[in-house]
Amino acid sequence: MPLKIAERADVAPFIVMDVVRAANEREAAGGDVLHLEVGQPGGGAPQGARDAAAAAVQQGPLGYTETPGMPALRRRIARHYAERHGVEPDPERVIVTTGSSAGFLLAFLAAFEPGDRVALAAPGYPAYANILKALGLEPVWLPTGAGTRFQPTPELLATVRGKLDGLILASPSNPAGTMVDAEAMAGLAEACAERGVRLISDEIYHGIEFGQRAVSALGYSDSAVVVNSFSKYFGMTGWRVGWLVVPPDMVRPVERLAQNLFISAPAVSQHAALAAMDCRHELDAAVAAYARSRATLLDALPRAGITEIAPADGAFYIYANIGHLTTDSQEFCRRMLDATGIAATPGIDFDPVDGHRHVRFSFAGREAEIAEAAARLVRWLGGR
Repeated sequence: MPLKIAERADVAPFIVMDVVRAANEREAAGGDVLHLEVGQPGGGAPQGARDAAAAAVQQGPLGYTETPGMPALRRRIARHYAERHGVEPDPERVIVTTGSSAGFLLAFLAAFEPGDRVALAAPGYPAYANILKALGLEPVWLPTGAGTRFQPTPELLATVRGKLDGLILASPSNPAGTMVDAEAMAGLAEACAERGVRLISDEIYHGIEFGQRAVSALGYSDSAVVVNSFSKYFGMTGWRVGWLVVPPDMVRPVERLAQNLFISAPAVSQHAALAAMDCRHELDAAVAAYARSRATLLDALPRAGITEIAPADGAFYIYANIGHLTTDSQEFCRRMLDATGIAATPGIDFDPVDGHRHVRFSFAGREAEIAEAAARLVRWLGGR
């Protein structure tokens, strides 16, 4: 008799990784690829972080740290909120995690029971829904669009029938790159409080903004859970280190879960992360490069006939409507890769309802690569 596979493992694939595989196969066969599919900073970790990691390796054994993270790193993260947002949480509320992925797992496990219902915007980061499903929770998609700037609103929350236990808010968002301002954040925090809904605020793209600065839920809710990471603004994707800021009553439950699931985040990555927080000049230079690549794509896409574009307030994505060209974004991305060498992510990865009409272009890579991709898009689509 074959042994069973748990139903919780029956989650949808992360389609962008299938795009990565196709792009790698093209490169292996000798073709060129312009990588606009993954949200991975092209420059990597700042030099100060690399130097700190090398020093930590040389100075002796890198054992487990305290489960919530190195005290110095937790204090520095707390000070970061004072410097950036004017609100300084107790460092005891900061939990260092193995990337934001572990942060979401810990947050969901601590905040929700099996069967609870958690709302999230469509389009949205697909791992939200897939982690929720794997934990026996129910994702409740909120259909957003240009009218709501691809963000949830109190009005959308009010349309959800039945009990709602959580809301995931991402600002800047993936894939749309839109942000909520202070007024919208306050409105959502109030709506969640009135309805008894736990707000989970994904702030991993903070620092990558093109205009106004992103606001943190910490300034608007005493019960919100904030998730952040060193992967995006700090350029440390492969180092797998992030953090949570949790309410005081959630500190010990999250710590107990982390002790058993992860023990601690990688020690060498924590040393590097601490140093990275003081590499602002280098990090802001990377954001300036993203801004130039963003401008390049925003200029090229309309010339290629793609004019319905989400406001790219932050992060490093452009979410574009290609419904006038196709109703199958996966097939469109396959054809684009074959014809131009441009790898991009089909919108169906982010929105199970309307994603077939959208594509996400990432401009996190090297400027020259983004510029070449823009030129090829105009040549390929400009005459249609």
